[in-house]
Amino acid sequence: MLSSVFIVPNGTFIAELIAFVIVLVVVARYILPPLNRMLSERQEAIRAELAAADAAKADAQAADEDRRAALEHARAQAREIVERARRTAERLAEEARDRGQREYDRMVTSADAEARLARQRALEEAAQQLGELVVEVVERIIKREVDAAAHRDLIQEAVDALAAEAGSPGAAAAAATDAEQ
Repeated sequence: MLSSVFIVPNGTFIAELIAFVIVLVVVARYILPPLNRMLSERQEAIRAELAAADAAKADAQAADEDRRAALEHARAQAREIVERARRTAERLAEEARDRGQREYDRMVTSADAEARLARQRALEEAAQQLGELVVEVVERIIKREVDAAAHRDLIQEAVDALAAEAGSPGAAAAAATDAEQ
């Protein structure tokens, strides 16, 4: 009956117990240290990879911030370039308007001077023709040649009369000088 009680050890139990202890000692002595070493190495590798991932993430964030800063700087430069171009365009347009106005003023002044000169020439020609006409009329009236002094006097009178009508005494004097020659 004793042999049927499982609490009492028998020969197989002791043999199994000794085999178990031997296997346990072999596993603890030869298998567990390399296994623990491999697990520690694996842990260190994982820690290193996590640290590298964190560093890469920090680098990526820094690069992203640098990229954003560079982009903002480029945008600011672009705005500055556009503003400079706008100011240059306004300045060039203003200069072109000024040049155009100066050219217009020059052309108007030149046209006025030409018109005055043409008017003066026309008055001088008219005075000369009038003087000749007066001399012819006088010759016909008195049927003789008028001497040079009388001729000058008649021309001067005609020029003065023409100048009084035109309101330009300077033109009359110039016409008289031309008529005398």
